[in-house]
Amino acid sequence: MPIEMLIDTHVHLDAAEFDADRPAVIAAARKAGVAGFVVPAVARSNFAAVLALAAANQDIYPALGIHPLYVDGVAEGDLAQLDYLLATAPVVAVGEIGLDHFVAGLDRAAQQALFVAQLELACKHRLPVILHVRRAVDAVIACLRRTRPEAGGIAHAFNGSRQQAEQLIGLGFKLGFGGTLSDPGSRRIRELAASLPLESMVLETDAPDMAPLWARGERNEPANIASYASILAGLRNTDVASVIRVTGDNARAVLRLPQQQG
Repeated sequence: MPIEMLIDTHVHLDAAEFDADRPAVIAAARKAGVAGFVVPAVARSNFAAVLALAAANQDIYPALGIHPLYVDGVAEGDLAQLDYLLATAPVVAVGEIGLDHFVAGLDRAAQQALFVAQLELACKHRLPVILHVRRAVDAVIACLRRTRPEAGGIAHAFNGSRQQAEQLIGLGFKLGFGGTLSDPGSRRIRELAASLPLESMVLETDAPDMAPLWARGERNEPANIASYASILAGLRNTDVASVIRVTGDNARAVLRLPQQQG
């Protein structure tokens, strides 16, 4: 079985932090065994950059959406443009979308209206969604119950309770695990990673953000996902090849990515 089945289901390769050495970063991740990169947009202003990266690299898959942190900058026509691109571009998901109740000063009502509008677009185009869920898991679940994309999706950087995890899984979502697995202090997340069904999990880096413990304060890179797979295997007392295979299959299934060749 080839090891090149790792899928980084959440990596911002278009970010300015990679401008100086983006090809080298991608090459290093491929060398580490990464077979696919899912790059979610965060605002209309980076839709074109995400699509261009995907057009230039067969193993980069674009997702388009408007992140809740950018709610104040949403302009007339942004959702119409998103609607158009979801219909015409090779997009694998609507994302990164959701709710953020951690950052102070964000209009929660406006966030929710934007989130629901994008869920409706996901339903319209029969696409999965990539969720941003920070200190807002119950609110996100409530929105999903009212406007539920049949294609499911991924709860990025899941940091909720077991009950919330089970509710999201029941709604057809995979849970994204990444750099927090490297921190022994993240006991609840590590326990969930050890005990939830492996079939409910995908791996992610969120690079350049959410660096692992050994690179705290530094730029995160997609190559680190190979280490995350090893950590997850250790937490589950299983072999890393199985973790790579199952999480890769999970990502391909929920995002309808091409199957691994070879």
